[in-house]
Amino acid sequence: MSDKKWVYLFDQVDEAEERAGDWESVRGLLGGKGANLGEMTRIGVPVPPGFTVTTEACIVYQDDQIFPEGMWDQVMASMRAVEEKAGKKFGDPTNPLLVSCRSGAKMSMPGMMDTVLNIGLNDETAKGMIELTQNARFVFDSYRRLVQMFGSVVLGIPDEAFEDELDSYKAAKSVQSDTDLDAEDWKYLTEKFKAVVKKEMGFDFPQEPEKQLELAIKAVFNSWNGKRAVDYRRRAGIPDDLGTAVNIQTMVFGNMGWDSGTGVAFTRDPGSGEKKLYGDFLLNAQGEDVVAGIRNTEPISQLADEMPDVYRQFEEITLNLENHYHDMQDVEFTIEKGKLWMLQTRSGKRTAKAAIKVAVDMVNEGLIDRKEAVLRVDPEHVDQMLHPQFDPEIVEEARNDNRLLASGVNASPGAAVGQVYFDADTAEKMAHEEGQDVIMVRPFTKPDDVHGMLAAKGILTSEGGATSHAAVVARQFGVPCVVGASMMSINLEKRELRSNGKVIKEGDWISLDGSSGEAYIGKLDLTTPDLEEQKELMTLLDWADENSRLEVWVNADYPADAIRARSFGAKGIGLCRTEHMFFEEERLPHVEKMIINAEEAQKLIDIAERLEASLETGRFEGRPLTDETRKMVEAELAEAKAALEGSKAVKAYYEALDVLLPLQRGDFYGLFEAMDGLPVIIRLIDPPLHEFLPSQEDLLVDVTTMRLKGEKDGLEEKEILLDAVNRLHESNPMMGLRGIRLGIVYPDIMRMQVRAIFEAASEAAQKGFVVYPEIMIPLTGHINELKSVQPELEAIAKSVMAEKNVNFNYKFGTMIEIPRAALTAGEIAEVAEFFSFGTNDLTQMGFGYSRDDAERNFLFTYVDKGILPVNPFQVLDRKGIGRLMELAVKEGREVRPDLEVGICGEHGGDPSSIEFCHLVGNNYVSCSPFRVPVARLAAAHANIKNS
Repeated sequence: MSDKKWVYLFDQVDEAEERAGDWESVRGLLGGKGANLGEMTRIGVPVPPGFTVTTEACIVYQDDQIFPEGMWDQVMASMRAVEEKAGKKFGDPTNPLLVSCRSGAKMSMPGMMDTVLNIGLNDETAKGMIELTQNARFVFDSYRRLVQMFGSVVLGIPDEAFEDELDSYKAAKSVQSDTDLDAEDWKYLTEKFKAVVKKEMGFDFPQEPEKQLELAIKAVFNSWNGKRAVDYRRRAGIPDDLGTAVNIQTMVFGNMGWDSGTGVAFTRDPGSGEKKLYGDFLLNAQGEDVVAGIRNTEPISQLADEMPDVYRQFEEITLNLENHYHDMQDVEFTIEKGKLWMLQTRSGKRTAKAAIKVAVDMVNEGLIDRKEAVLRVDPEHVDQMLHPQFDPEIVEEARNDNRLLASGVNASPGAAVGQVYFDADTAEKMAHEEGQDVIMVRPFTKPDDVHGMLAAKGILTSEGGATSHAAVVARQFGVPCVVGASMMSINLEKRELRSNGKVIKEGDWISLDGSSGEAYIGKLDLTTPDLEEQKELMTLLDWADENSRLEVWVNADYPADAIRARSFGAKGIGLCRTEHMFFEEERLPHVEKMIINAEEAQKLIDIAERLEASLETGRFEGRPLTDETRKMVEAELAEAKAALEGSKAVKAYYEALDVLLPLQRGDFYGLFEAMDGLPVIIRLIDPPLHEFLPSQEDLLVDVTTMRLKGEKDGLEEKEILLDAVNRLHESNPMMGLRGIRLGIVYPDIMRMQVRAIFEAASEAAQKGFVVYPEIMIPLTGHINELKSVQPELEAIAKSVMAEKNVNFNYKFGTMIEIPRAALTAGEIAEVAEFFSFGTNDLTQMGFGYSRDDAERNFLFTYVDKGILPVNPFQVLDRKGIGRLMELAVKEGREVRPDLEVGICGEHGGDPSSIEFCHLVGNNYVSCSPFRVPVARLAAAHANIKNS
């Protein structure tokens, strides 16, 4: 026989703690519920005696669906000990002990097995209970509850099979409430319920108390891998190997008459955080009557009038529990014949608002310190506080009214109400010209949809995942967004969508909840929180900053975003994406002009520069210049310069750059002004040039149509554009001509940007602003790329400062987003003064996944089947991508000890990824403006937990 201990009595919690080593491990061994029942017993709270079967037994059971060796013997031995404490005997017809069976994992988990009450009742023990209590109504009410609960929870019979019998009987008797039924009614219904078990299962309801107990414990173990539990664990990130404990507890009865009752209460209001008892109770009832809403409950304050002595005792116990656990408690209680019993306590679930208020209040009350307060609030609580929200009651009402339109991935939190439009131009027009609140609906979005996305109150797509284009842009700008709502069928020609049996036409109103991933028909009322008015939140974030090592910076392309982020506590700009500025409508013609002429212009420029270099170095094609070859080179240079001067392409190319330079200078000046005294990292142009041009397919259709119709007006311009798009077409643009490669092939584009940056910084400095520009060169894969580009750009920086007669500190660095760059970080740090991890691309290249394709085709399946624990584009992959980062930080700082390191991918706003950045020694994380407060709290969590 195994000597391993599988079962602990509630009063053996000291033994469990000695074995486990600390209280957190006790919770892992006994589950949260079992640990707290043991702790309440230890501190003298009136708890009905019982015992806990450990989570370890559950895990062993999963292998072959057999109890671990020795477990059942320990269960029965513990039952004997409980019998002695209760003065009753399990299965004894004359003085029966009845017990409840409840699941209890380490973390509270919706989806685990529901409670089964009154185990041990059968035909014989029911007779004994009647004799003892002289209350046949109470006994048969309890017996029918056992048959119903056991049938639905343990045997899996649909609950409707029992409820239909009960409802039909009550209708026939013309009664409304269960309390109107008498002993004979419940006796009759008990037999009807047993008949339901026989009909549904093919066997009789088990009469043996030990068999009832065995099957109930097995049902709890089996529920660990039930679909509801697994789905919840996937969403909540709870490991599959924790298991659930089983709690067997002596029954106390709230349905023994009007001097008995049951209830659930919180020691503070879980909605607002206000310090007052909050909850409900029922007299002459058992626990599920309160939870299931079978009867209308009374507020807990009413108990003071009904049973003043019990209420005073309850107040004292709950206050002691809150002081003992130093947290708001969620308690269950039963009153049996005027005696109060506590059945459970646990840290109460609460809204974001309540979580923050309770944490701050408890510091002020001396219950916890600031570090603990910071840890008490989840980063996602902060996220919820920053976005418009729907009232939960209104959402529930919409669901009940069958107004749910679609559900998908909750890509960007917050709520929005607006009229549906199906393309970016119309969305922008309706928002700006007509003043409408717009919800932009698309199958998916792409860069040239950005203007419509920014004009919209919310974004809804039928395709894509949490890091698709729509999701990333929406999060950056704080626009509520639901993506991947695949049940929607969008017909762009008819301007309508069909979903869930409903048809939505352009202009119809819908309500979008980016926090839950749902969309509803019609208008739901919104509430919009104001961060600066939320004093407790601002206080908590200040405490978070006191306990952080990582700074939080922001991804911001426009001054308005920078100002907002600074008000949210950002300490710098970690990423300004200059290409976003190029997409603005008035600039696109000049960008197109630059791109169309770049190749031809650069060829002529390269020829002239190569010839000039030959004259300067005195060498031509690797050999020293002779008098004859010098004359030849001089002649060719004269021809090249003439060709440059006469080239329409060169002229157009530089005209476009000349137009874009002051526009970019204005962009950057606004950022330096907004971030006065803080660093600003500006990434030079990154995406492939074809992204700034119309789509190849659309242009081809337009050109072909115009040719067939003989339309001349505008045809040449369209043909030139189509030719440019064809020339720029790449099989894999993500790995093609972009980033630093563009800076090498078309250097004048990055030269223009650097000049604009330093002219803007110089102007800002002259006006008294303190500037710290940092120029990020993207997509470096080889040290020679940086050696080719960076010195020339630095020369421009120095030249501009000399021209403007100003001086300020600046840095040139690079984005580490290619695995080779991470692996050769020591070399790269010889040139780069800072690293910024672009974890979106680093993840794509590290995994070999195209993000959009992976999320559309197989990534959900990978996560659902447990092949990947999480989506690596949402949560940083520590073992693979993280190892590259760790190596890059280590080797980079070996060469340059003061190397500044940050992260600017979407992972910069994810709490788990932020913790990893803390662990590997990053200086900062950078995220979208609306994630800054979330990241501040997550950075504090990382520091406190790992200090």
